Amino acid sequence: MTKKRVNSQNSFEDDLKRLQNISEALEGDDISLEESVKLFEEGINLSKNCYTKLNEAELKIEELKKQIQSDINYDEDIED
Repeated sequence: MTKKRVNSQNSFEDDLKRLQNISEALEGDDISLEESVKLFEEGINLSKNCYTKLNEAELKIEELKKQIQSDINYDEDIED
């Protein structure tokens, strides 16, 4: 099994798919202990990347929600 280098530039979906592939490989019977440890390490790094990307997306959504609320409040103030 070829080890893929974890790249923070990959999309969330790519990282998640790779993480799913690693999970399936680790559940299999035909993998050595050494390869299991390497895949586990890669999986940990991928999960950190996914977590970071999810947090960034959540912060962006919160920022956009505040911006739209501010725009709505501004429009209401103008109408008054």
